[in-house]
Amino acid sequence: MEENKIQNNKATVRTPIIVGTTLALGILIGATFFGGKRATGAGDVSRSTTKFREILSYINRSYVDSVNTDSLVDYSITKMLEKLDPHTYYFPPQDAQLARSQLESGFDGIGIEFNVFNDTVYVVTPLAGGPSEAVGIQSGDAIIKANNNSLTGKDASSTNIFANLRGKRGSEAKLEIKRKGFKDLLKFSVIRDKIPQYSIDAAYIMDDHKTGYLKINRFTETTYDEFKEHMAALQKQGMKQLLLDLRGNPGGYMDRATDIVDEMVGGKGVIVYTDGKDTRNNRKAFAHINGMFEKGAVVVLVDEGSASASEIVSGSLQDYDRALIVGRRTFGKGLVQQPIQLSDGSELRLTISRYYIPSGRSIQKPYVKGSLDSYEHELDDRGKSGEYFIADSIKNNPKMRFKTMGGRTVYGGGGITPDIFVPRDTSHITAYLMELYGRNVIREYAMSYANDNRKTLLKQSFESYLKDFKVSDAMLSNMNRTLENTGVKYSAKDFADSKEFVKLQLKAAIARHVWQRSVKNGLNNEYYQIVYADDPMVATAIKSFAKAEKLEKEKKL
Repeated sequence: MEENKIQNNKATVRTPIIVGTTLALGILIGATFFGGKRATGAGDVSRSTTKFREILSYINRSYVDSVNTDSLVDYSITKMLEKLDPHTYYFPPQDAQLARSQLESGFDGIGIEFNVFNDTVYVVTPLAGGPSEAVGIQSGDAIIKANNNSLTGKDASSTNIFANLRGKRGSEAKLEIKRKGFKDLLKFSVIRDKIPQYSIDAAYIMDDHKTGYLKINRFTETTYDEFKEHMAALQKQGMKQLLLDLRGNPGGYMDRATDIVDEMVGGKGVIVYTDGKDTRNNRKAFAHINGMFEKGAVVVLVDEGSASASEIVSGSLQDYDRALIVGRRTFGKGLVQQPIQLSDGSELRLTISRYYIPSGRSIQKPYVKGSLDSYEHELDDRGKSGEYFIADSIKNNPKMRFKTMGGRTVYGGGGITPDIFVPRDTSHITAYLMELYGRNVIREYAMSYANDNRKTLLKQSFESYLKDFKVSDAMLSNMNRTLENTGVKYSAKDFADSKEFVKLQLKAAIARHVWQRSVKNGLNNEYYQIVYADDPMVATAIKSFAKAEKLEKEKKL
């Protein structure tokens, strides 16, 4: 469970597992697959470090102005690594801990999910069973100060928020909170505790009563254990076929990915292998267990945000003809990083090898050493070429043609190309919708509505809400007024184009606040059952199960 959902404030958090520009800079994969630090040869390295140390000493001693040498060193390291591949990356001490926490099983904090709206930190929900819930903090509370430090205005940055809300287990966080209906600020003392994080967002049986839907947001320390737990529960509920959603999943630990593949692939074949300059980093991972779902149709959803470990799972299942891949071409990240913690708390994520999936293909897309700009804009270039909308716009390299175990043609050198293409649906995308999202108005209004109507909503079951609840025009008008209060001019045409999509999002967000995700398992099934009710890729996947079942039986399309 994260103390906030990073995607709510993407612009202010630089971690290695965020899709987008930072994805190109350093997605982590293989952290537990390899050993520790390795010695390097003396020779040129020794001479170069001597020269660098001499220059730094002269600057520190004799340069005309005062200079922060630590910042110079950090800058030098960053510029040096730009001459290597796009995924070797350096995290200064202040960023390293936050970056590592994204793949850990939990962190110490106050136990809330928060959202930043109008430069103010609002509690989306206190996590069930967490320390904030225990002292009475409520959804909708605005955190004004923490330990006398402001969290509003320019101080409402993710770095500052994390620094003040997270902390050592057992330590105290003194919060000053503004609550609707109270004139004065309320003061709370919260004792920080272990807050678990989960990597599986949803696991439920779909309407056909035989399809299990499972969404993995990243591959962390606990992903494999979570996967087994939820798969077992789905099988008890009668699951016969699996829809595995890896869209937007930027990767993580390699061994968790291969363990999950092993649960779905029979035999003793290779799942992934790595090859690098230092042979000590060369590894092979084989299937070796009797998996819990080696029979039964599988469809995997991917898109351009699916990377590294996600591509191992989808690519390996494709190579073994074990799953049908539906969606759009994946990111194309086939390099393995080893995390190396440095003496000052900073961290180097060093590319040490390339990985290859069972057909022998590497899915790493092309890059030029020292040319990060073109690599970072590659996803934008796909959009300009029409690839997100037209399947024939995908340009696979004919020299990197491979065969699956069943003889189907697949390609390397540029991500995983899906078996069934689904274009982006942009019919509802308008400038007005972007303002609603950019200013967090949908989430803000949903939170307010849920808090004001919680007792009434809870008189019905979620199943009744799913079937009968309608977002009214009066609710939409109130939400639009909230946006106008931020200074955005209302556009009737834009809103008409986005209306049905907004209604679905608002209904899902309200359900999320009312039937809030539990700290016990991290699932948010109610939200996803609503938000994907009209999702084109999910609809295509459901229609594709007959083909996936045939693929499973015949090991060919």
